[in-house]
Amino acid sequence: MNRLREIPSVDVLLQHPRAEVLQKRFGRSLLLNGVRSVLDDTRQALLNSSESPSLSPEILLNRVESLLEQWLAPTLVPVINATGVILHTNLGRAPLSLPALRAMQETAGGYCTLEYDLERGERGSRTVHAEMLLRRITGAEAALVVNNNAAAVLLVLTALARRRGVLISRTQLVEIGGGFRVPEVMAQSGAKLIEVGTTNRVRLEDYEDALRSHHSVSLILRAHHSNFRIIGFTAEPSLKDLADLAHRYQLPLVDDLGSGALLDTSKYGLAHEPMVQESLADGADVVCFSGDKLLGGPQAGIIVGKSEWIARLKKHPLARAVRPDKLTLAALAATLVYYLKEEAEEQVPVWRMITQKPERLKERAQEWQTFLGFGEVIPSRSTVGGGSLPEETLPTFVLALNVRKPNAFLANLRKCSPPIIARIEEERVVFDPRTVLPEQDGLFLNQLSHILQNQQRKEASS
Repeated sequence: MNRLREIPSVDVLLQHPRAEVLQKRFGRSLLLNGVRSVLDDTRQALLNSSESPSLSPEILLNRVESLLEQWLAPTLVPVINATGVILHTNLGRAPLSLPALRAMQETAGGYCTLEYDLERGERGSRTVHAEMLLRRITGAEAALVVNNNAAAVLLVLTALARRRGVLISRTQLVEIGGGFRVPEVMAQSGAKLIEVGTTNRVRLEDYEDALRSHHSVSLILRAHHSNFRIIGFTAEPSLKDLADLAHRYQLPLVDDLGSGALLDTSKYGLAHEPMVQESLADGADVVCFSGDKLLGGPQAGIIVGKSEWIARLKKHPLARAVRPDKLTLAALAATLVYYLKEEAEEQVPVWRMITQKPERLKERAQEWQTFLGFGEVIPSRSTVGGGSLPEETLPTFVLALNVRKPNAFLANLRKCSPPIIARIEEERVVFDPRTVLPEQDGLFLNQLSHILQNQQRKEASS
């Protein structure tokens, strides 16, 4: 207990020469909070008879510095994705192209025409910035961008079906990442869920029977199975048949595609993912999809379709609550330009990854192996991920390392700067070049080499 009297006071620490340096780095208020926190911890440690911390002002201020650095350390940091999962939801999904990044920087660095009409010299609308591009690419009459696809579905249901019925097949009552469930979103919108068919089979007659039985139906909703697959004894009517039925009853058909494919995935050895253009051509009146999945842009919810329905969405009060910011619109427009110019395969990172040839991936993995002088190059499979193309994979080659305690090795990789995220396959740590950006190779290999050398030294000394 006598040592408690030896603890330096707050004023003593703040008058120490080292505190002046820390105050310049962190500011007086934050420094004061750090000093108090460290002194409180020191007091508690002294009360615990098993601990005897140093009371030197220099050491205490070193602890203050470490604590303040910890407080200010960002939690959102870049990582190197070596997992082979192209649209890794936990790692931010689609990486953006350099022009998209430049567009964001130019827009953010000063003022911009977010809601200003240069020709008229007066207030304009932020809805115009991506709309023309989306109309030209998809063939839709109108378009609207919101902040994500969940918001897009919520806005559509709220604006077009509040307090009225929405027909949806039981095969489509899906839950996607983060606990997003279609029935719960429908409940939040105020729409009334009317389930059609069974969990594995639904027929067009089921929809028609529901339309005859319920007189307050406002639309038919189709939710694409973007993150799961029903196999076996299954059946669903085509989108075109649903559209014909909806229009016969003078109702809109809403198609929630989710993935946002604007290119035909079957051309690259994957299953065919329904394209936005196809949904519109088959008669869907409103189509919702994501900007940061197969489209390869920023997080956004995109709604395209008939002018009469999109106009109602634009006027709804909820549209303001879910509107995108200037950075999203800048990055989205820069990404969409590549689709209009038919350059997405070469310029959009997601599509560059999807279209990479296994031979080139093998070459990169072999280059890694040569640099490290360690590991084995073996065939494997990459995954699209991001709730798109369930169970679909692409052939790849990975660098596989036989290491002691693979999970501990992964933990060390995550401590790198930037962290490296890899996976374990058959008791080996593997690195897939498909998702490691080419410009990251040097940093990736230097970090990995450093970890391997440290591990070898530890094993040699043990």
